[in-house]
Amino acid sequence: MKTLAGLVGNTPLVELRSLSPNPDVRLFAKLEGQNPTGSIKDRIVLRILESARASGELAPGQPVIEASTGNTGVSLAMFGRRMGHPVDVCVPESVYPEIEQLLRAHGARIRRVPREAGIKTANEVAKIVAGETGAYLLNQFGSAENARTHYETTAAEILADLPRVDIFVAGMGTGGTITGVGRRLKEANPATRVLGIEPRLGVHVQGLKSLEDGFIPPVLDESVLDGKIIVGNRHAYSHARRAMLSEGIFGGISSGAVLHAAIRAATRIERGNVVMIFADAGWKYLGTDLWHADHGPNDAEDPIDDILWW
Repeated sequence: MKTLAGLVGNTPLVELRSLSPNPDVRLFAKLEGQNPTGSIKDRIVLRILESARASGELAPGQPVIEASTGNTGVSLAMFGRRMGHPVDVCVPESVYPEIEQLLRAHGARIRRVPREAGIKTANEVAKIVAGETGAYLLNQFGSAENARTHYETTAAEILADLPRVDIFVAGMGTGGTITGVGRRLKEANPATRVLGIEPRLGVHVQGLKSLEDGFIPPVLDESVLDGKIIVGNRHAYSHARRAMLSEGIFGGISSGAVLHAAIRAATRIERGNVVMIFADAGWKYLGTDLWHADHGPNDAEDPIDDILWW
């Protein structure tokens, strides 16, 4: 019988048969929404907490604090409480109401920063509070355990299911997923191309961040990247809905952005395997109009959408 922690990882890799633009190019999605709190962040939160407790950096009962726009905070609230740690989460005011509801349900204390300040300022506030109160800073943006977790678990699972990966597509959040997975996939096949997905500057796509805002997460190794695709809200929404209607996959907003980018990347090869990270599930965004409105592509509204380079 497994513990709750034992349910983290080993998520399915599912082929999206109806969405590839070329029958010789296969699209696969790693469904991270099937982790216990519904996102890929369970992997890094559990690893960081367990490592910190084992090393003595995190003492029994010591408070833990972190900056988050959603999934990391929810995961920390759940696992932190189960391990006996009070949890504070610094969030921008722009987070979805469902996220705050989940944080409160798990007993976390919420510290808001102004909407305009964003995750960069929330991270700075978390560091200040940790220094003033003695709380342990989870530090998802800087912890080496972030990329290491994805190198050792997420990438290993992908290769066990699909030994050859030609293109790997993942969102650019903390940078841990694309760094850890990308590094290991390139070791297995140096020809693998790694594409990072980010929103254009000033556009909020939940779960993603633009490197153009001046905050480069220390955990991100940009040398792993072969390119990036800039995706706007409209395409992120329309492709999240497309995955649900075409394949029955209930992914989140960043999953839609990744799917859109992967389809674009698939048009650039004649044959091969494209693997995507669907970082969370869509139920956290039921309060939006994501599932009910028409979000068809409109280049006039996303004027610099779909910039691809490598």
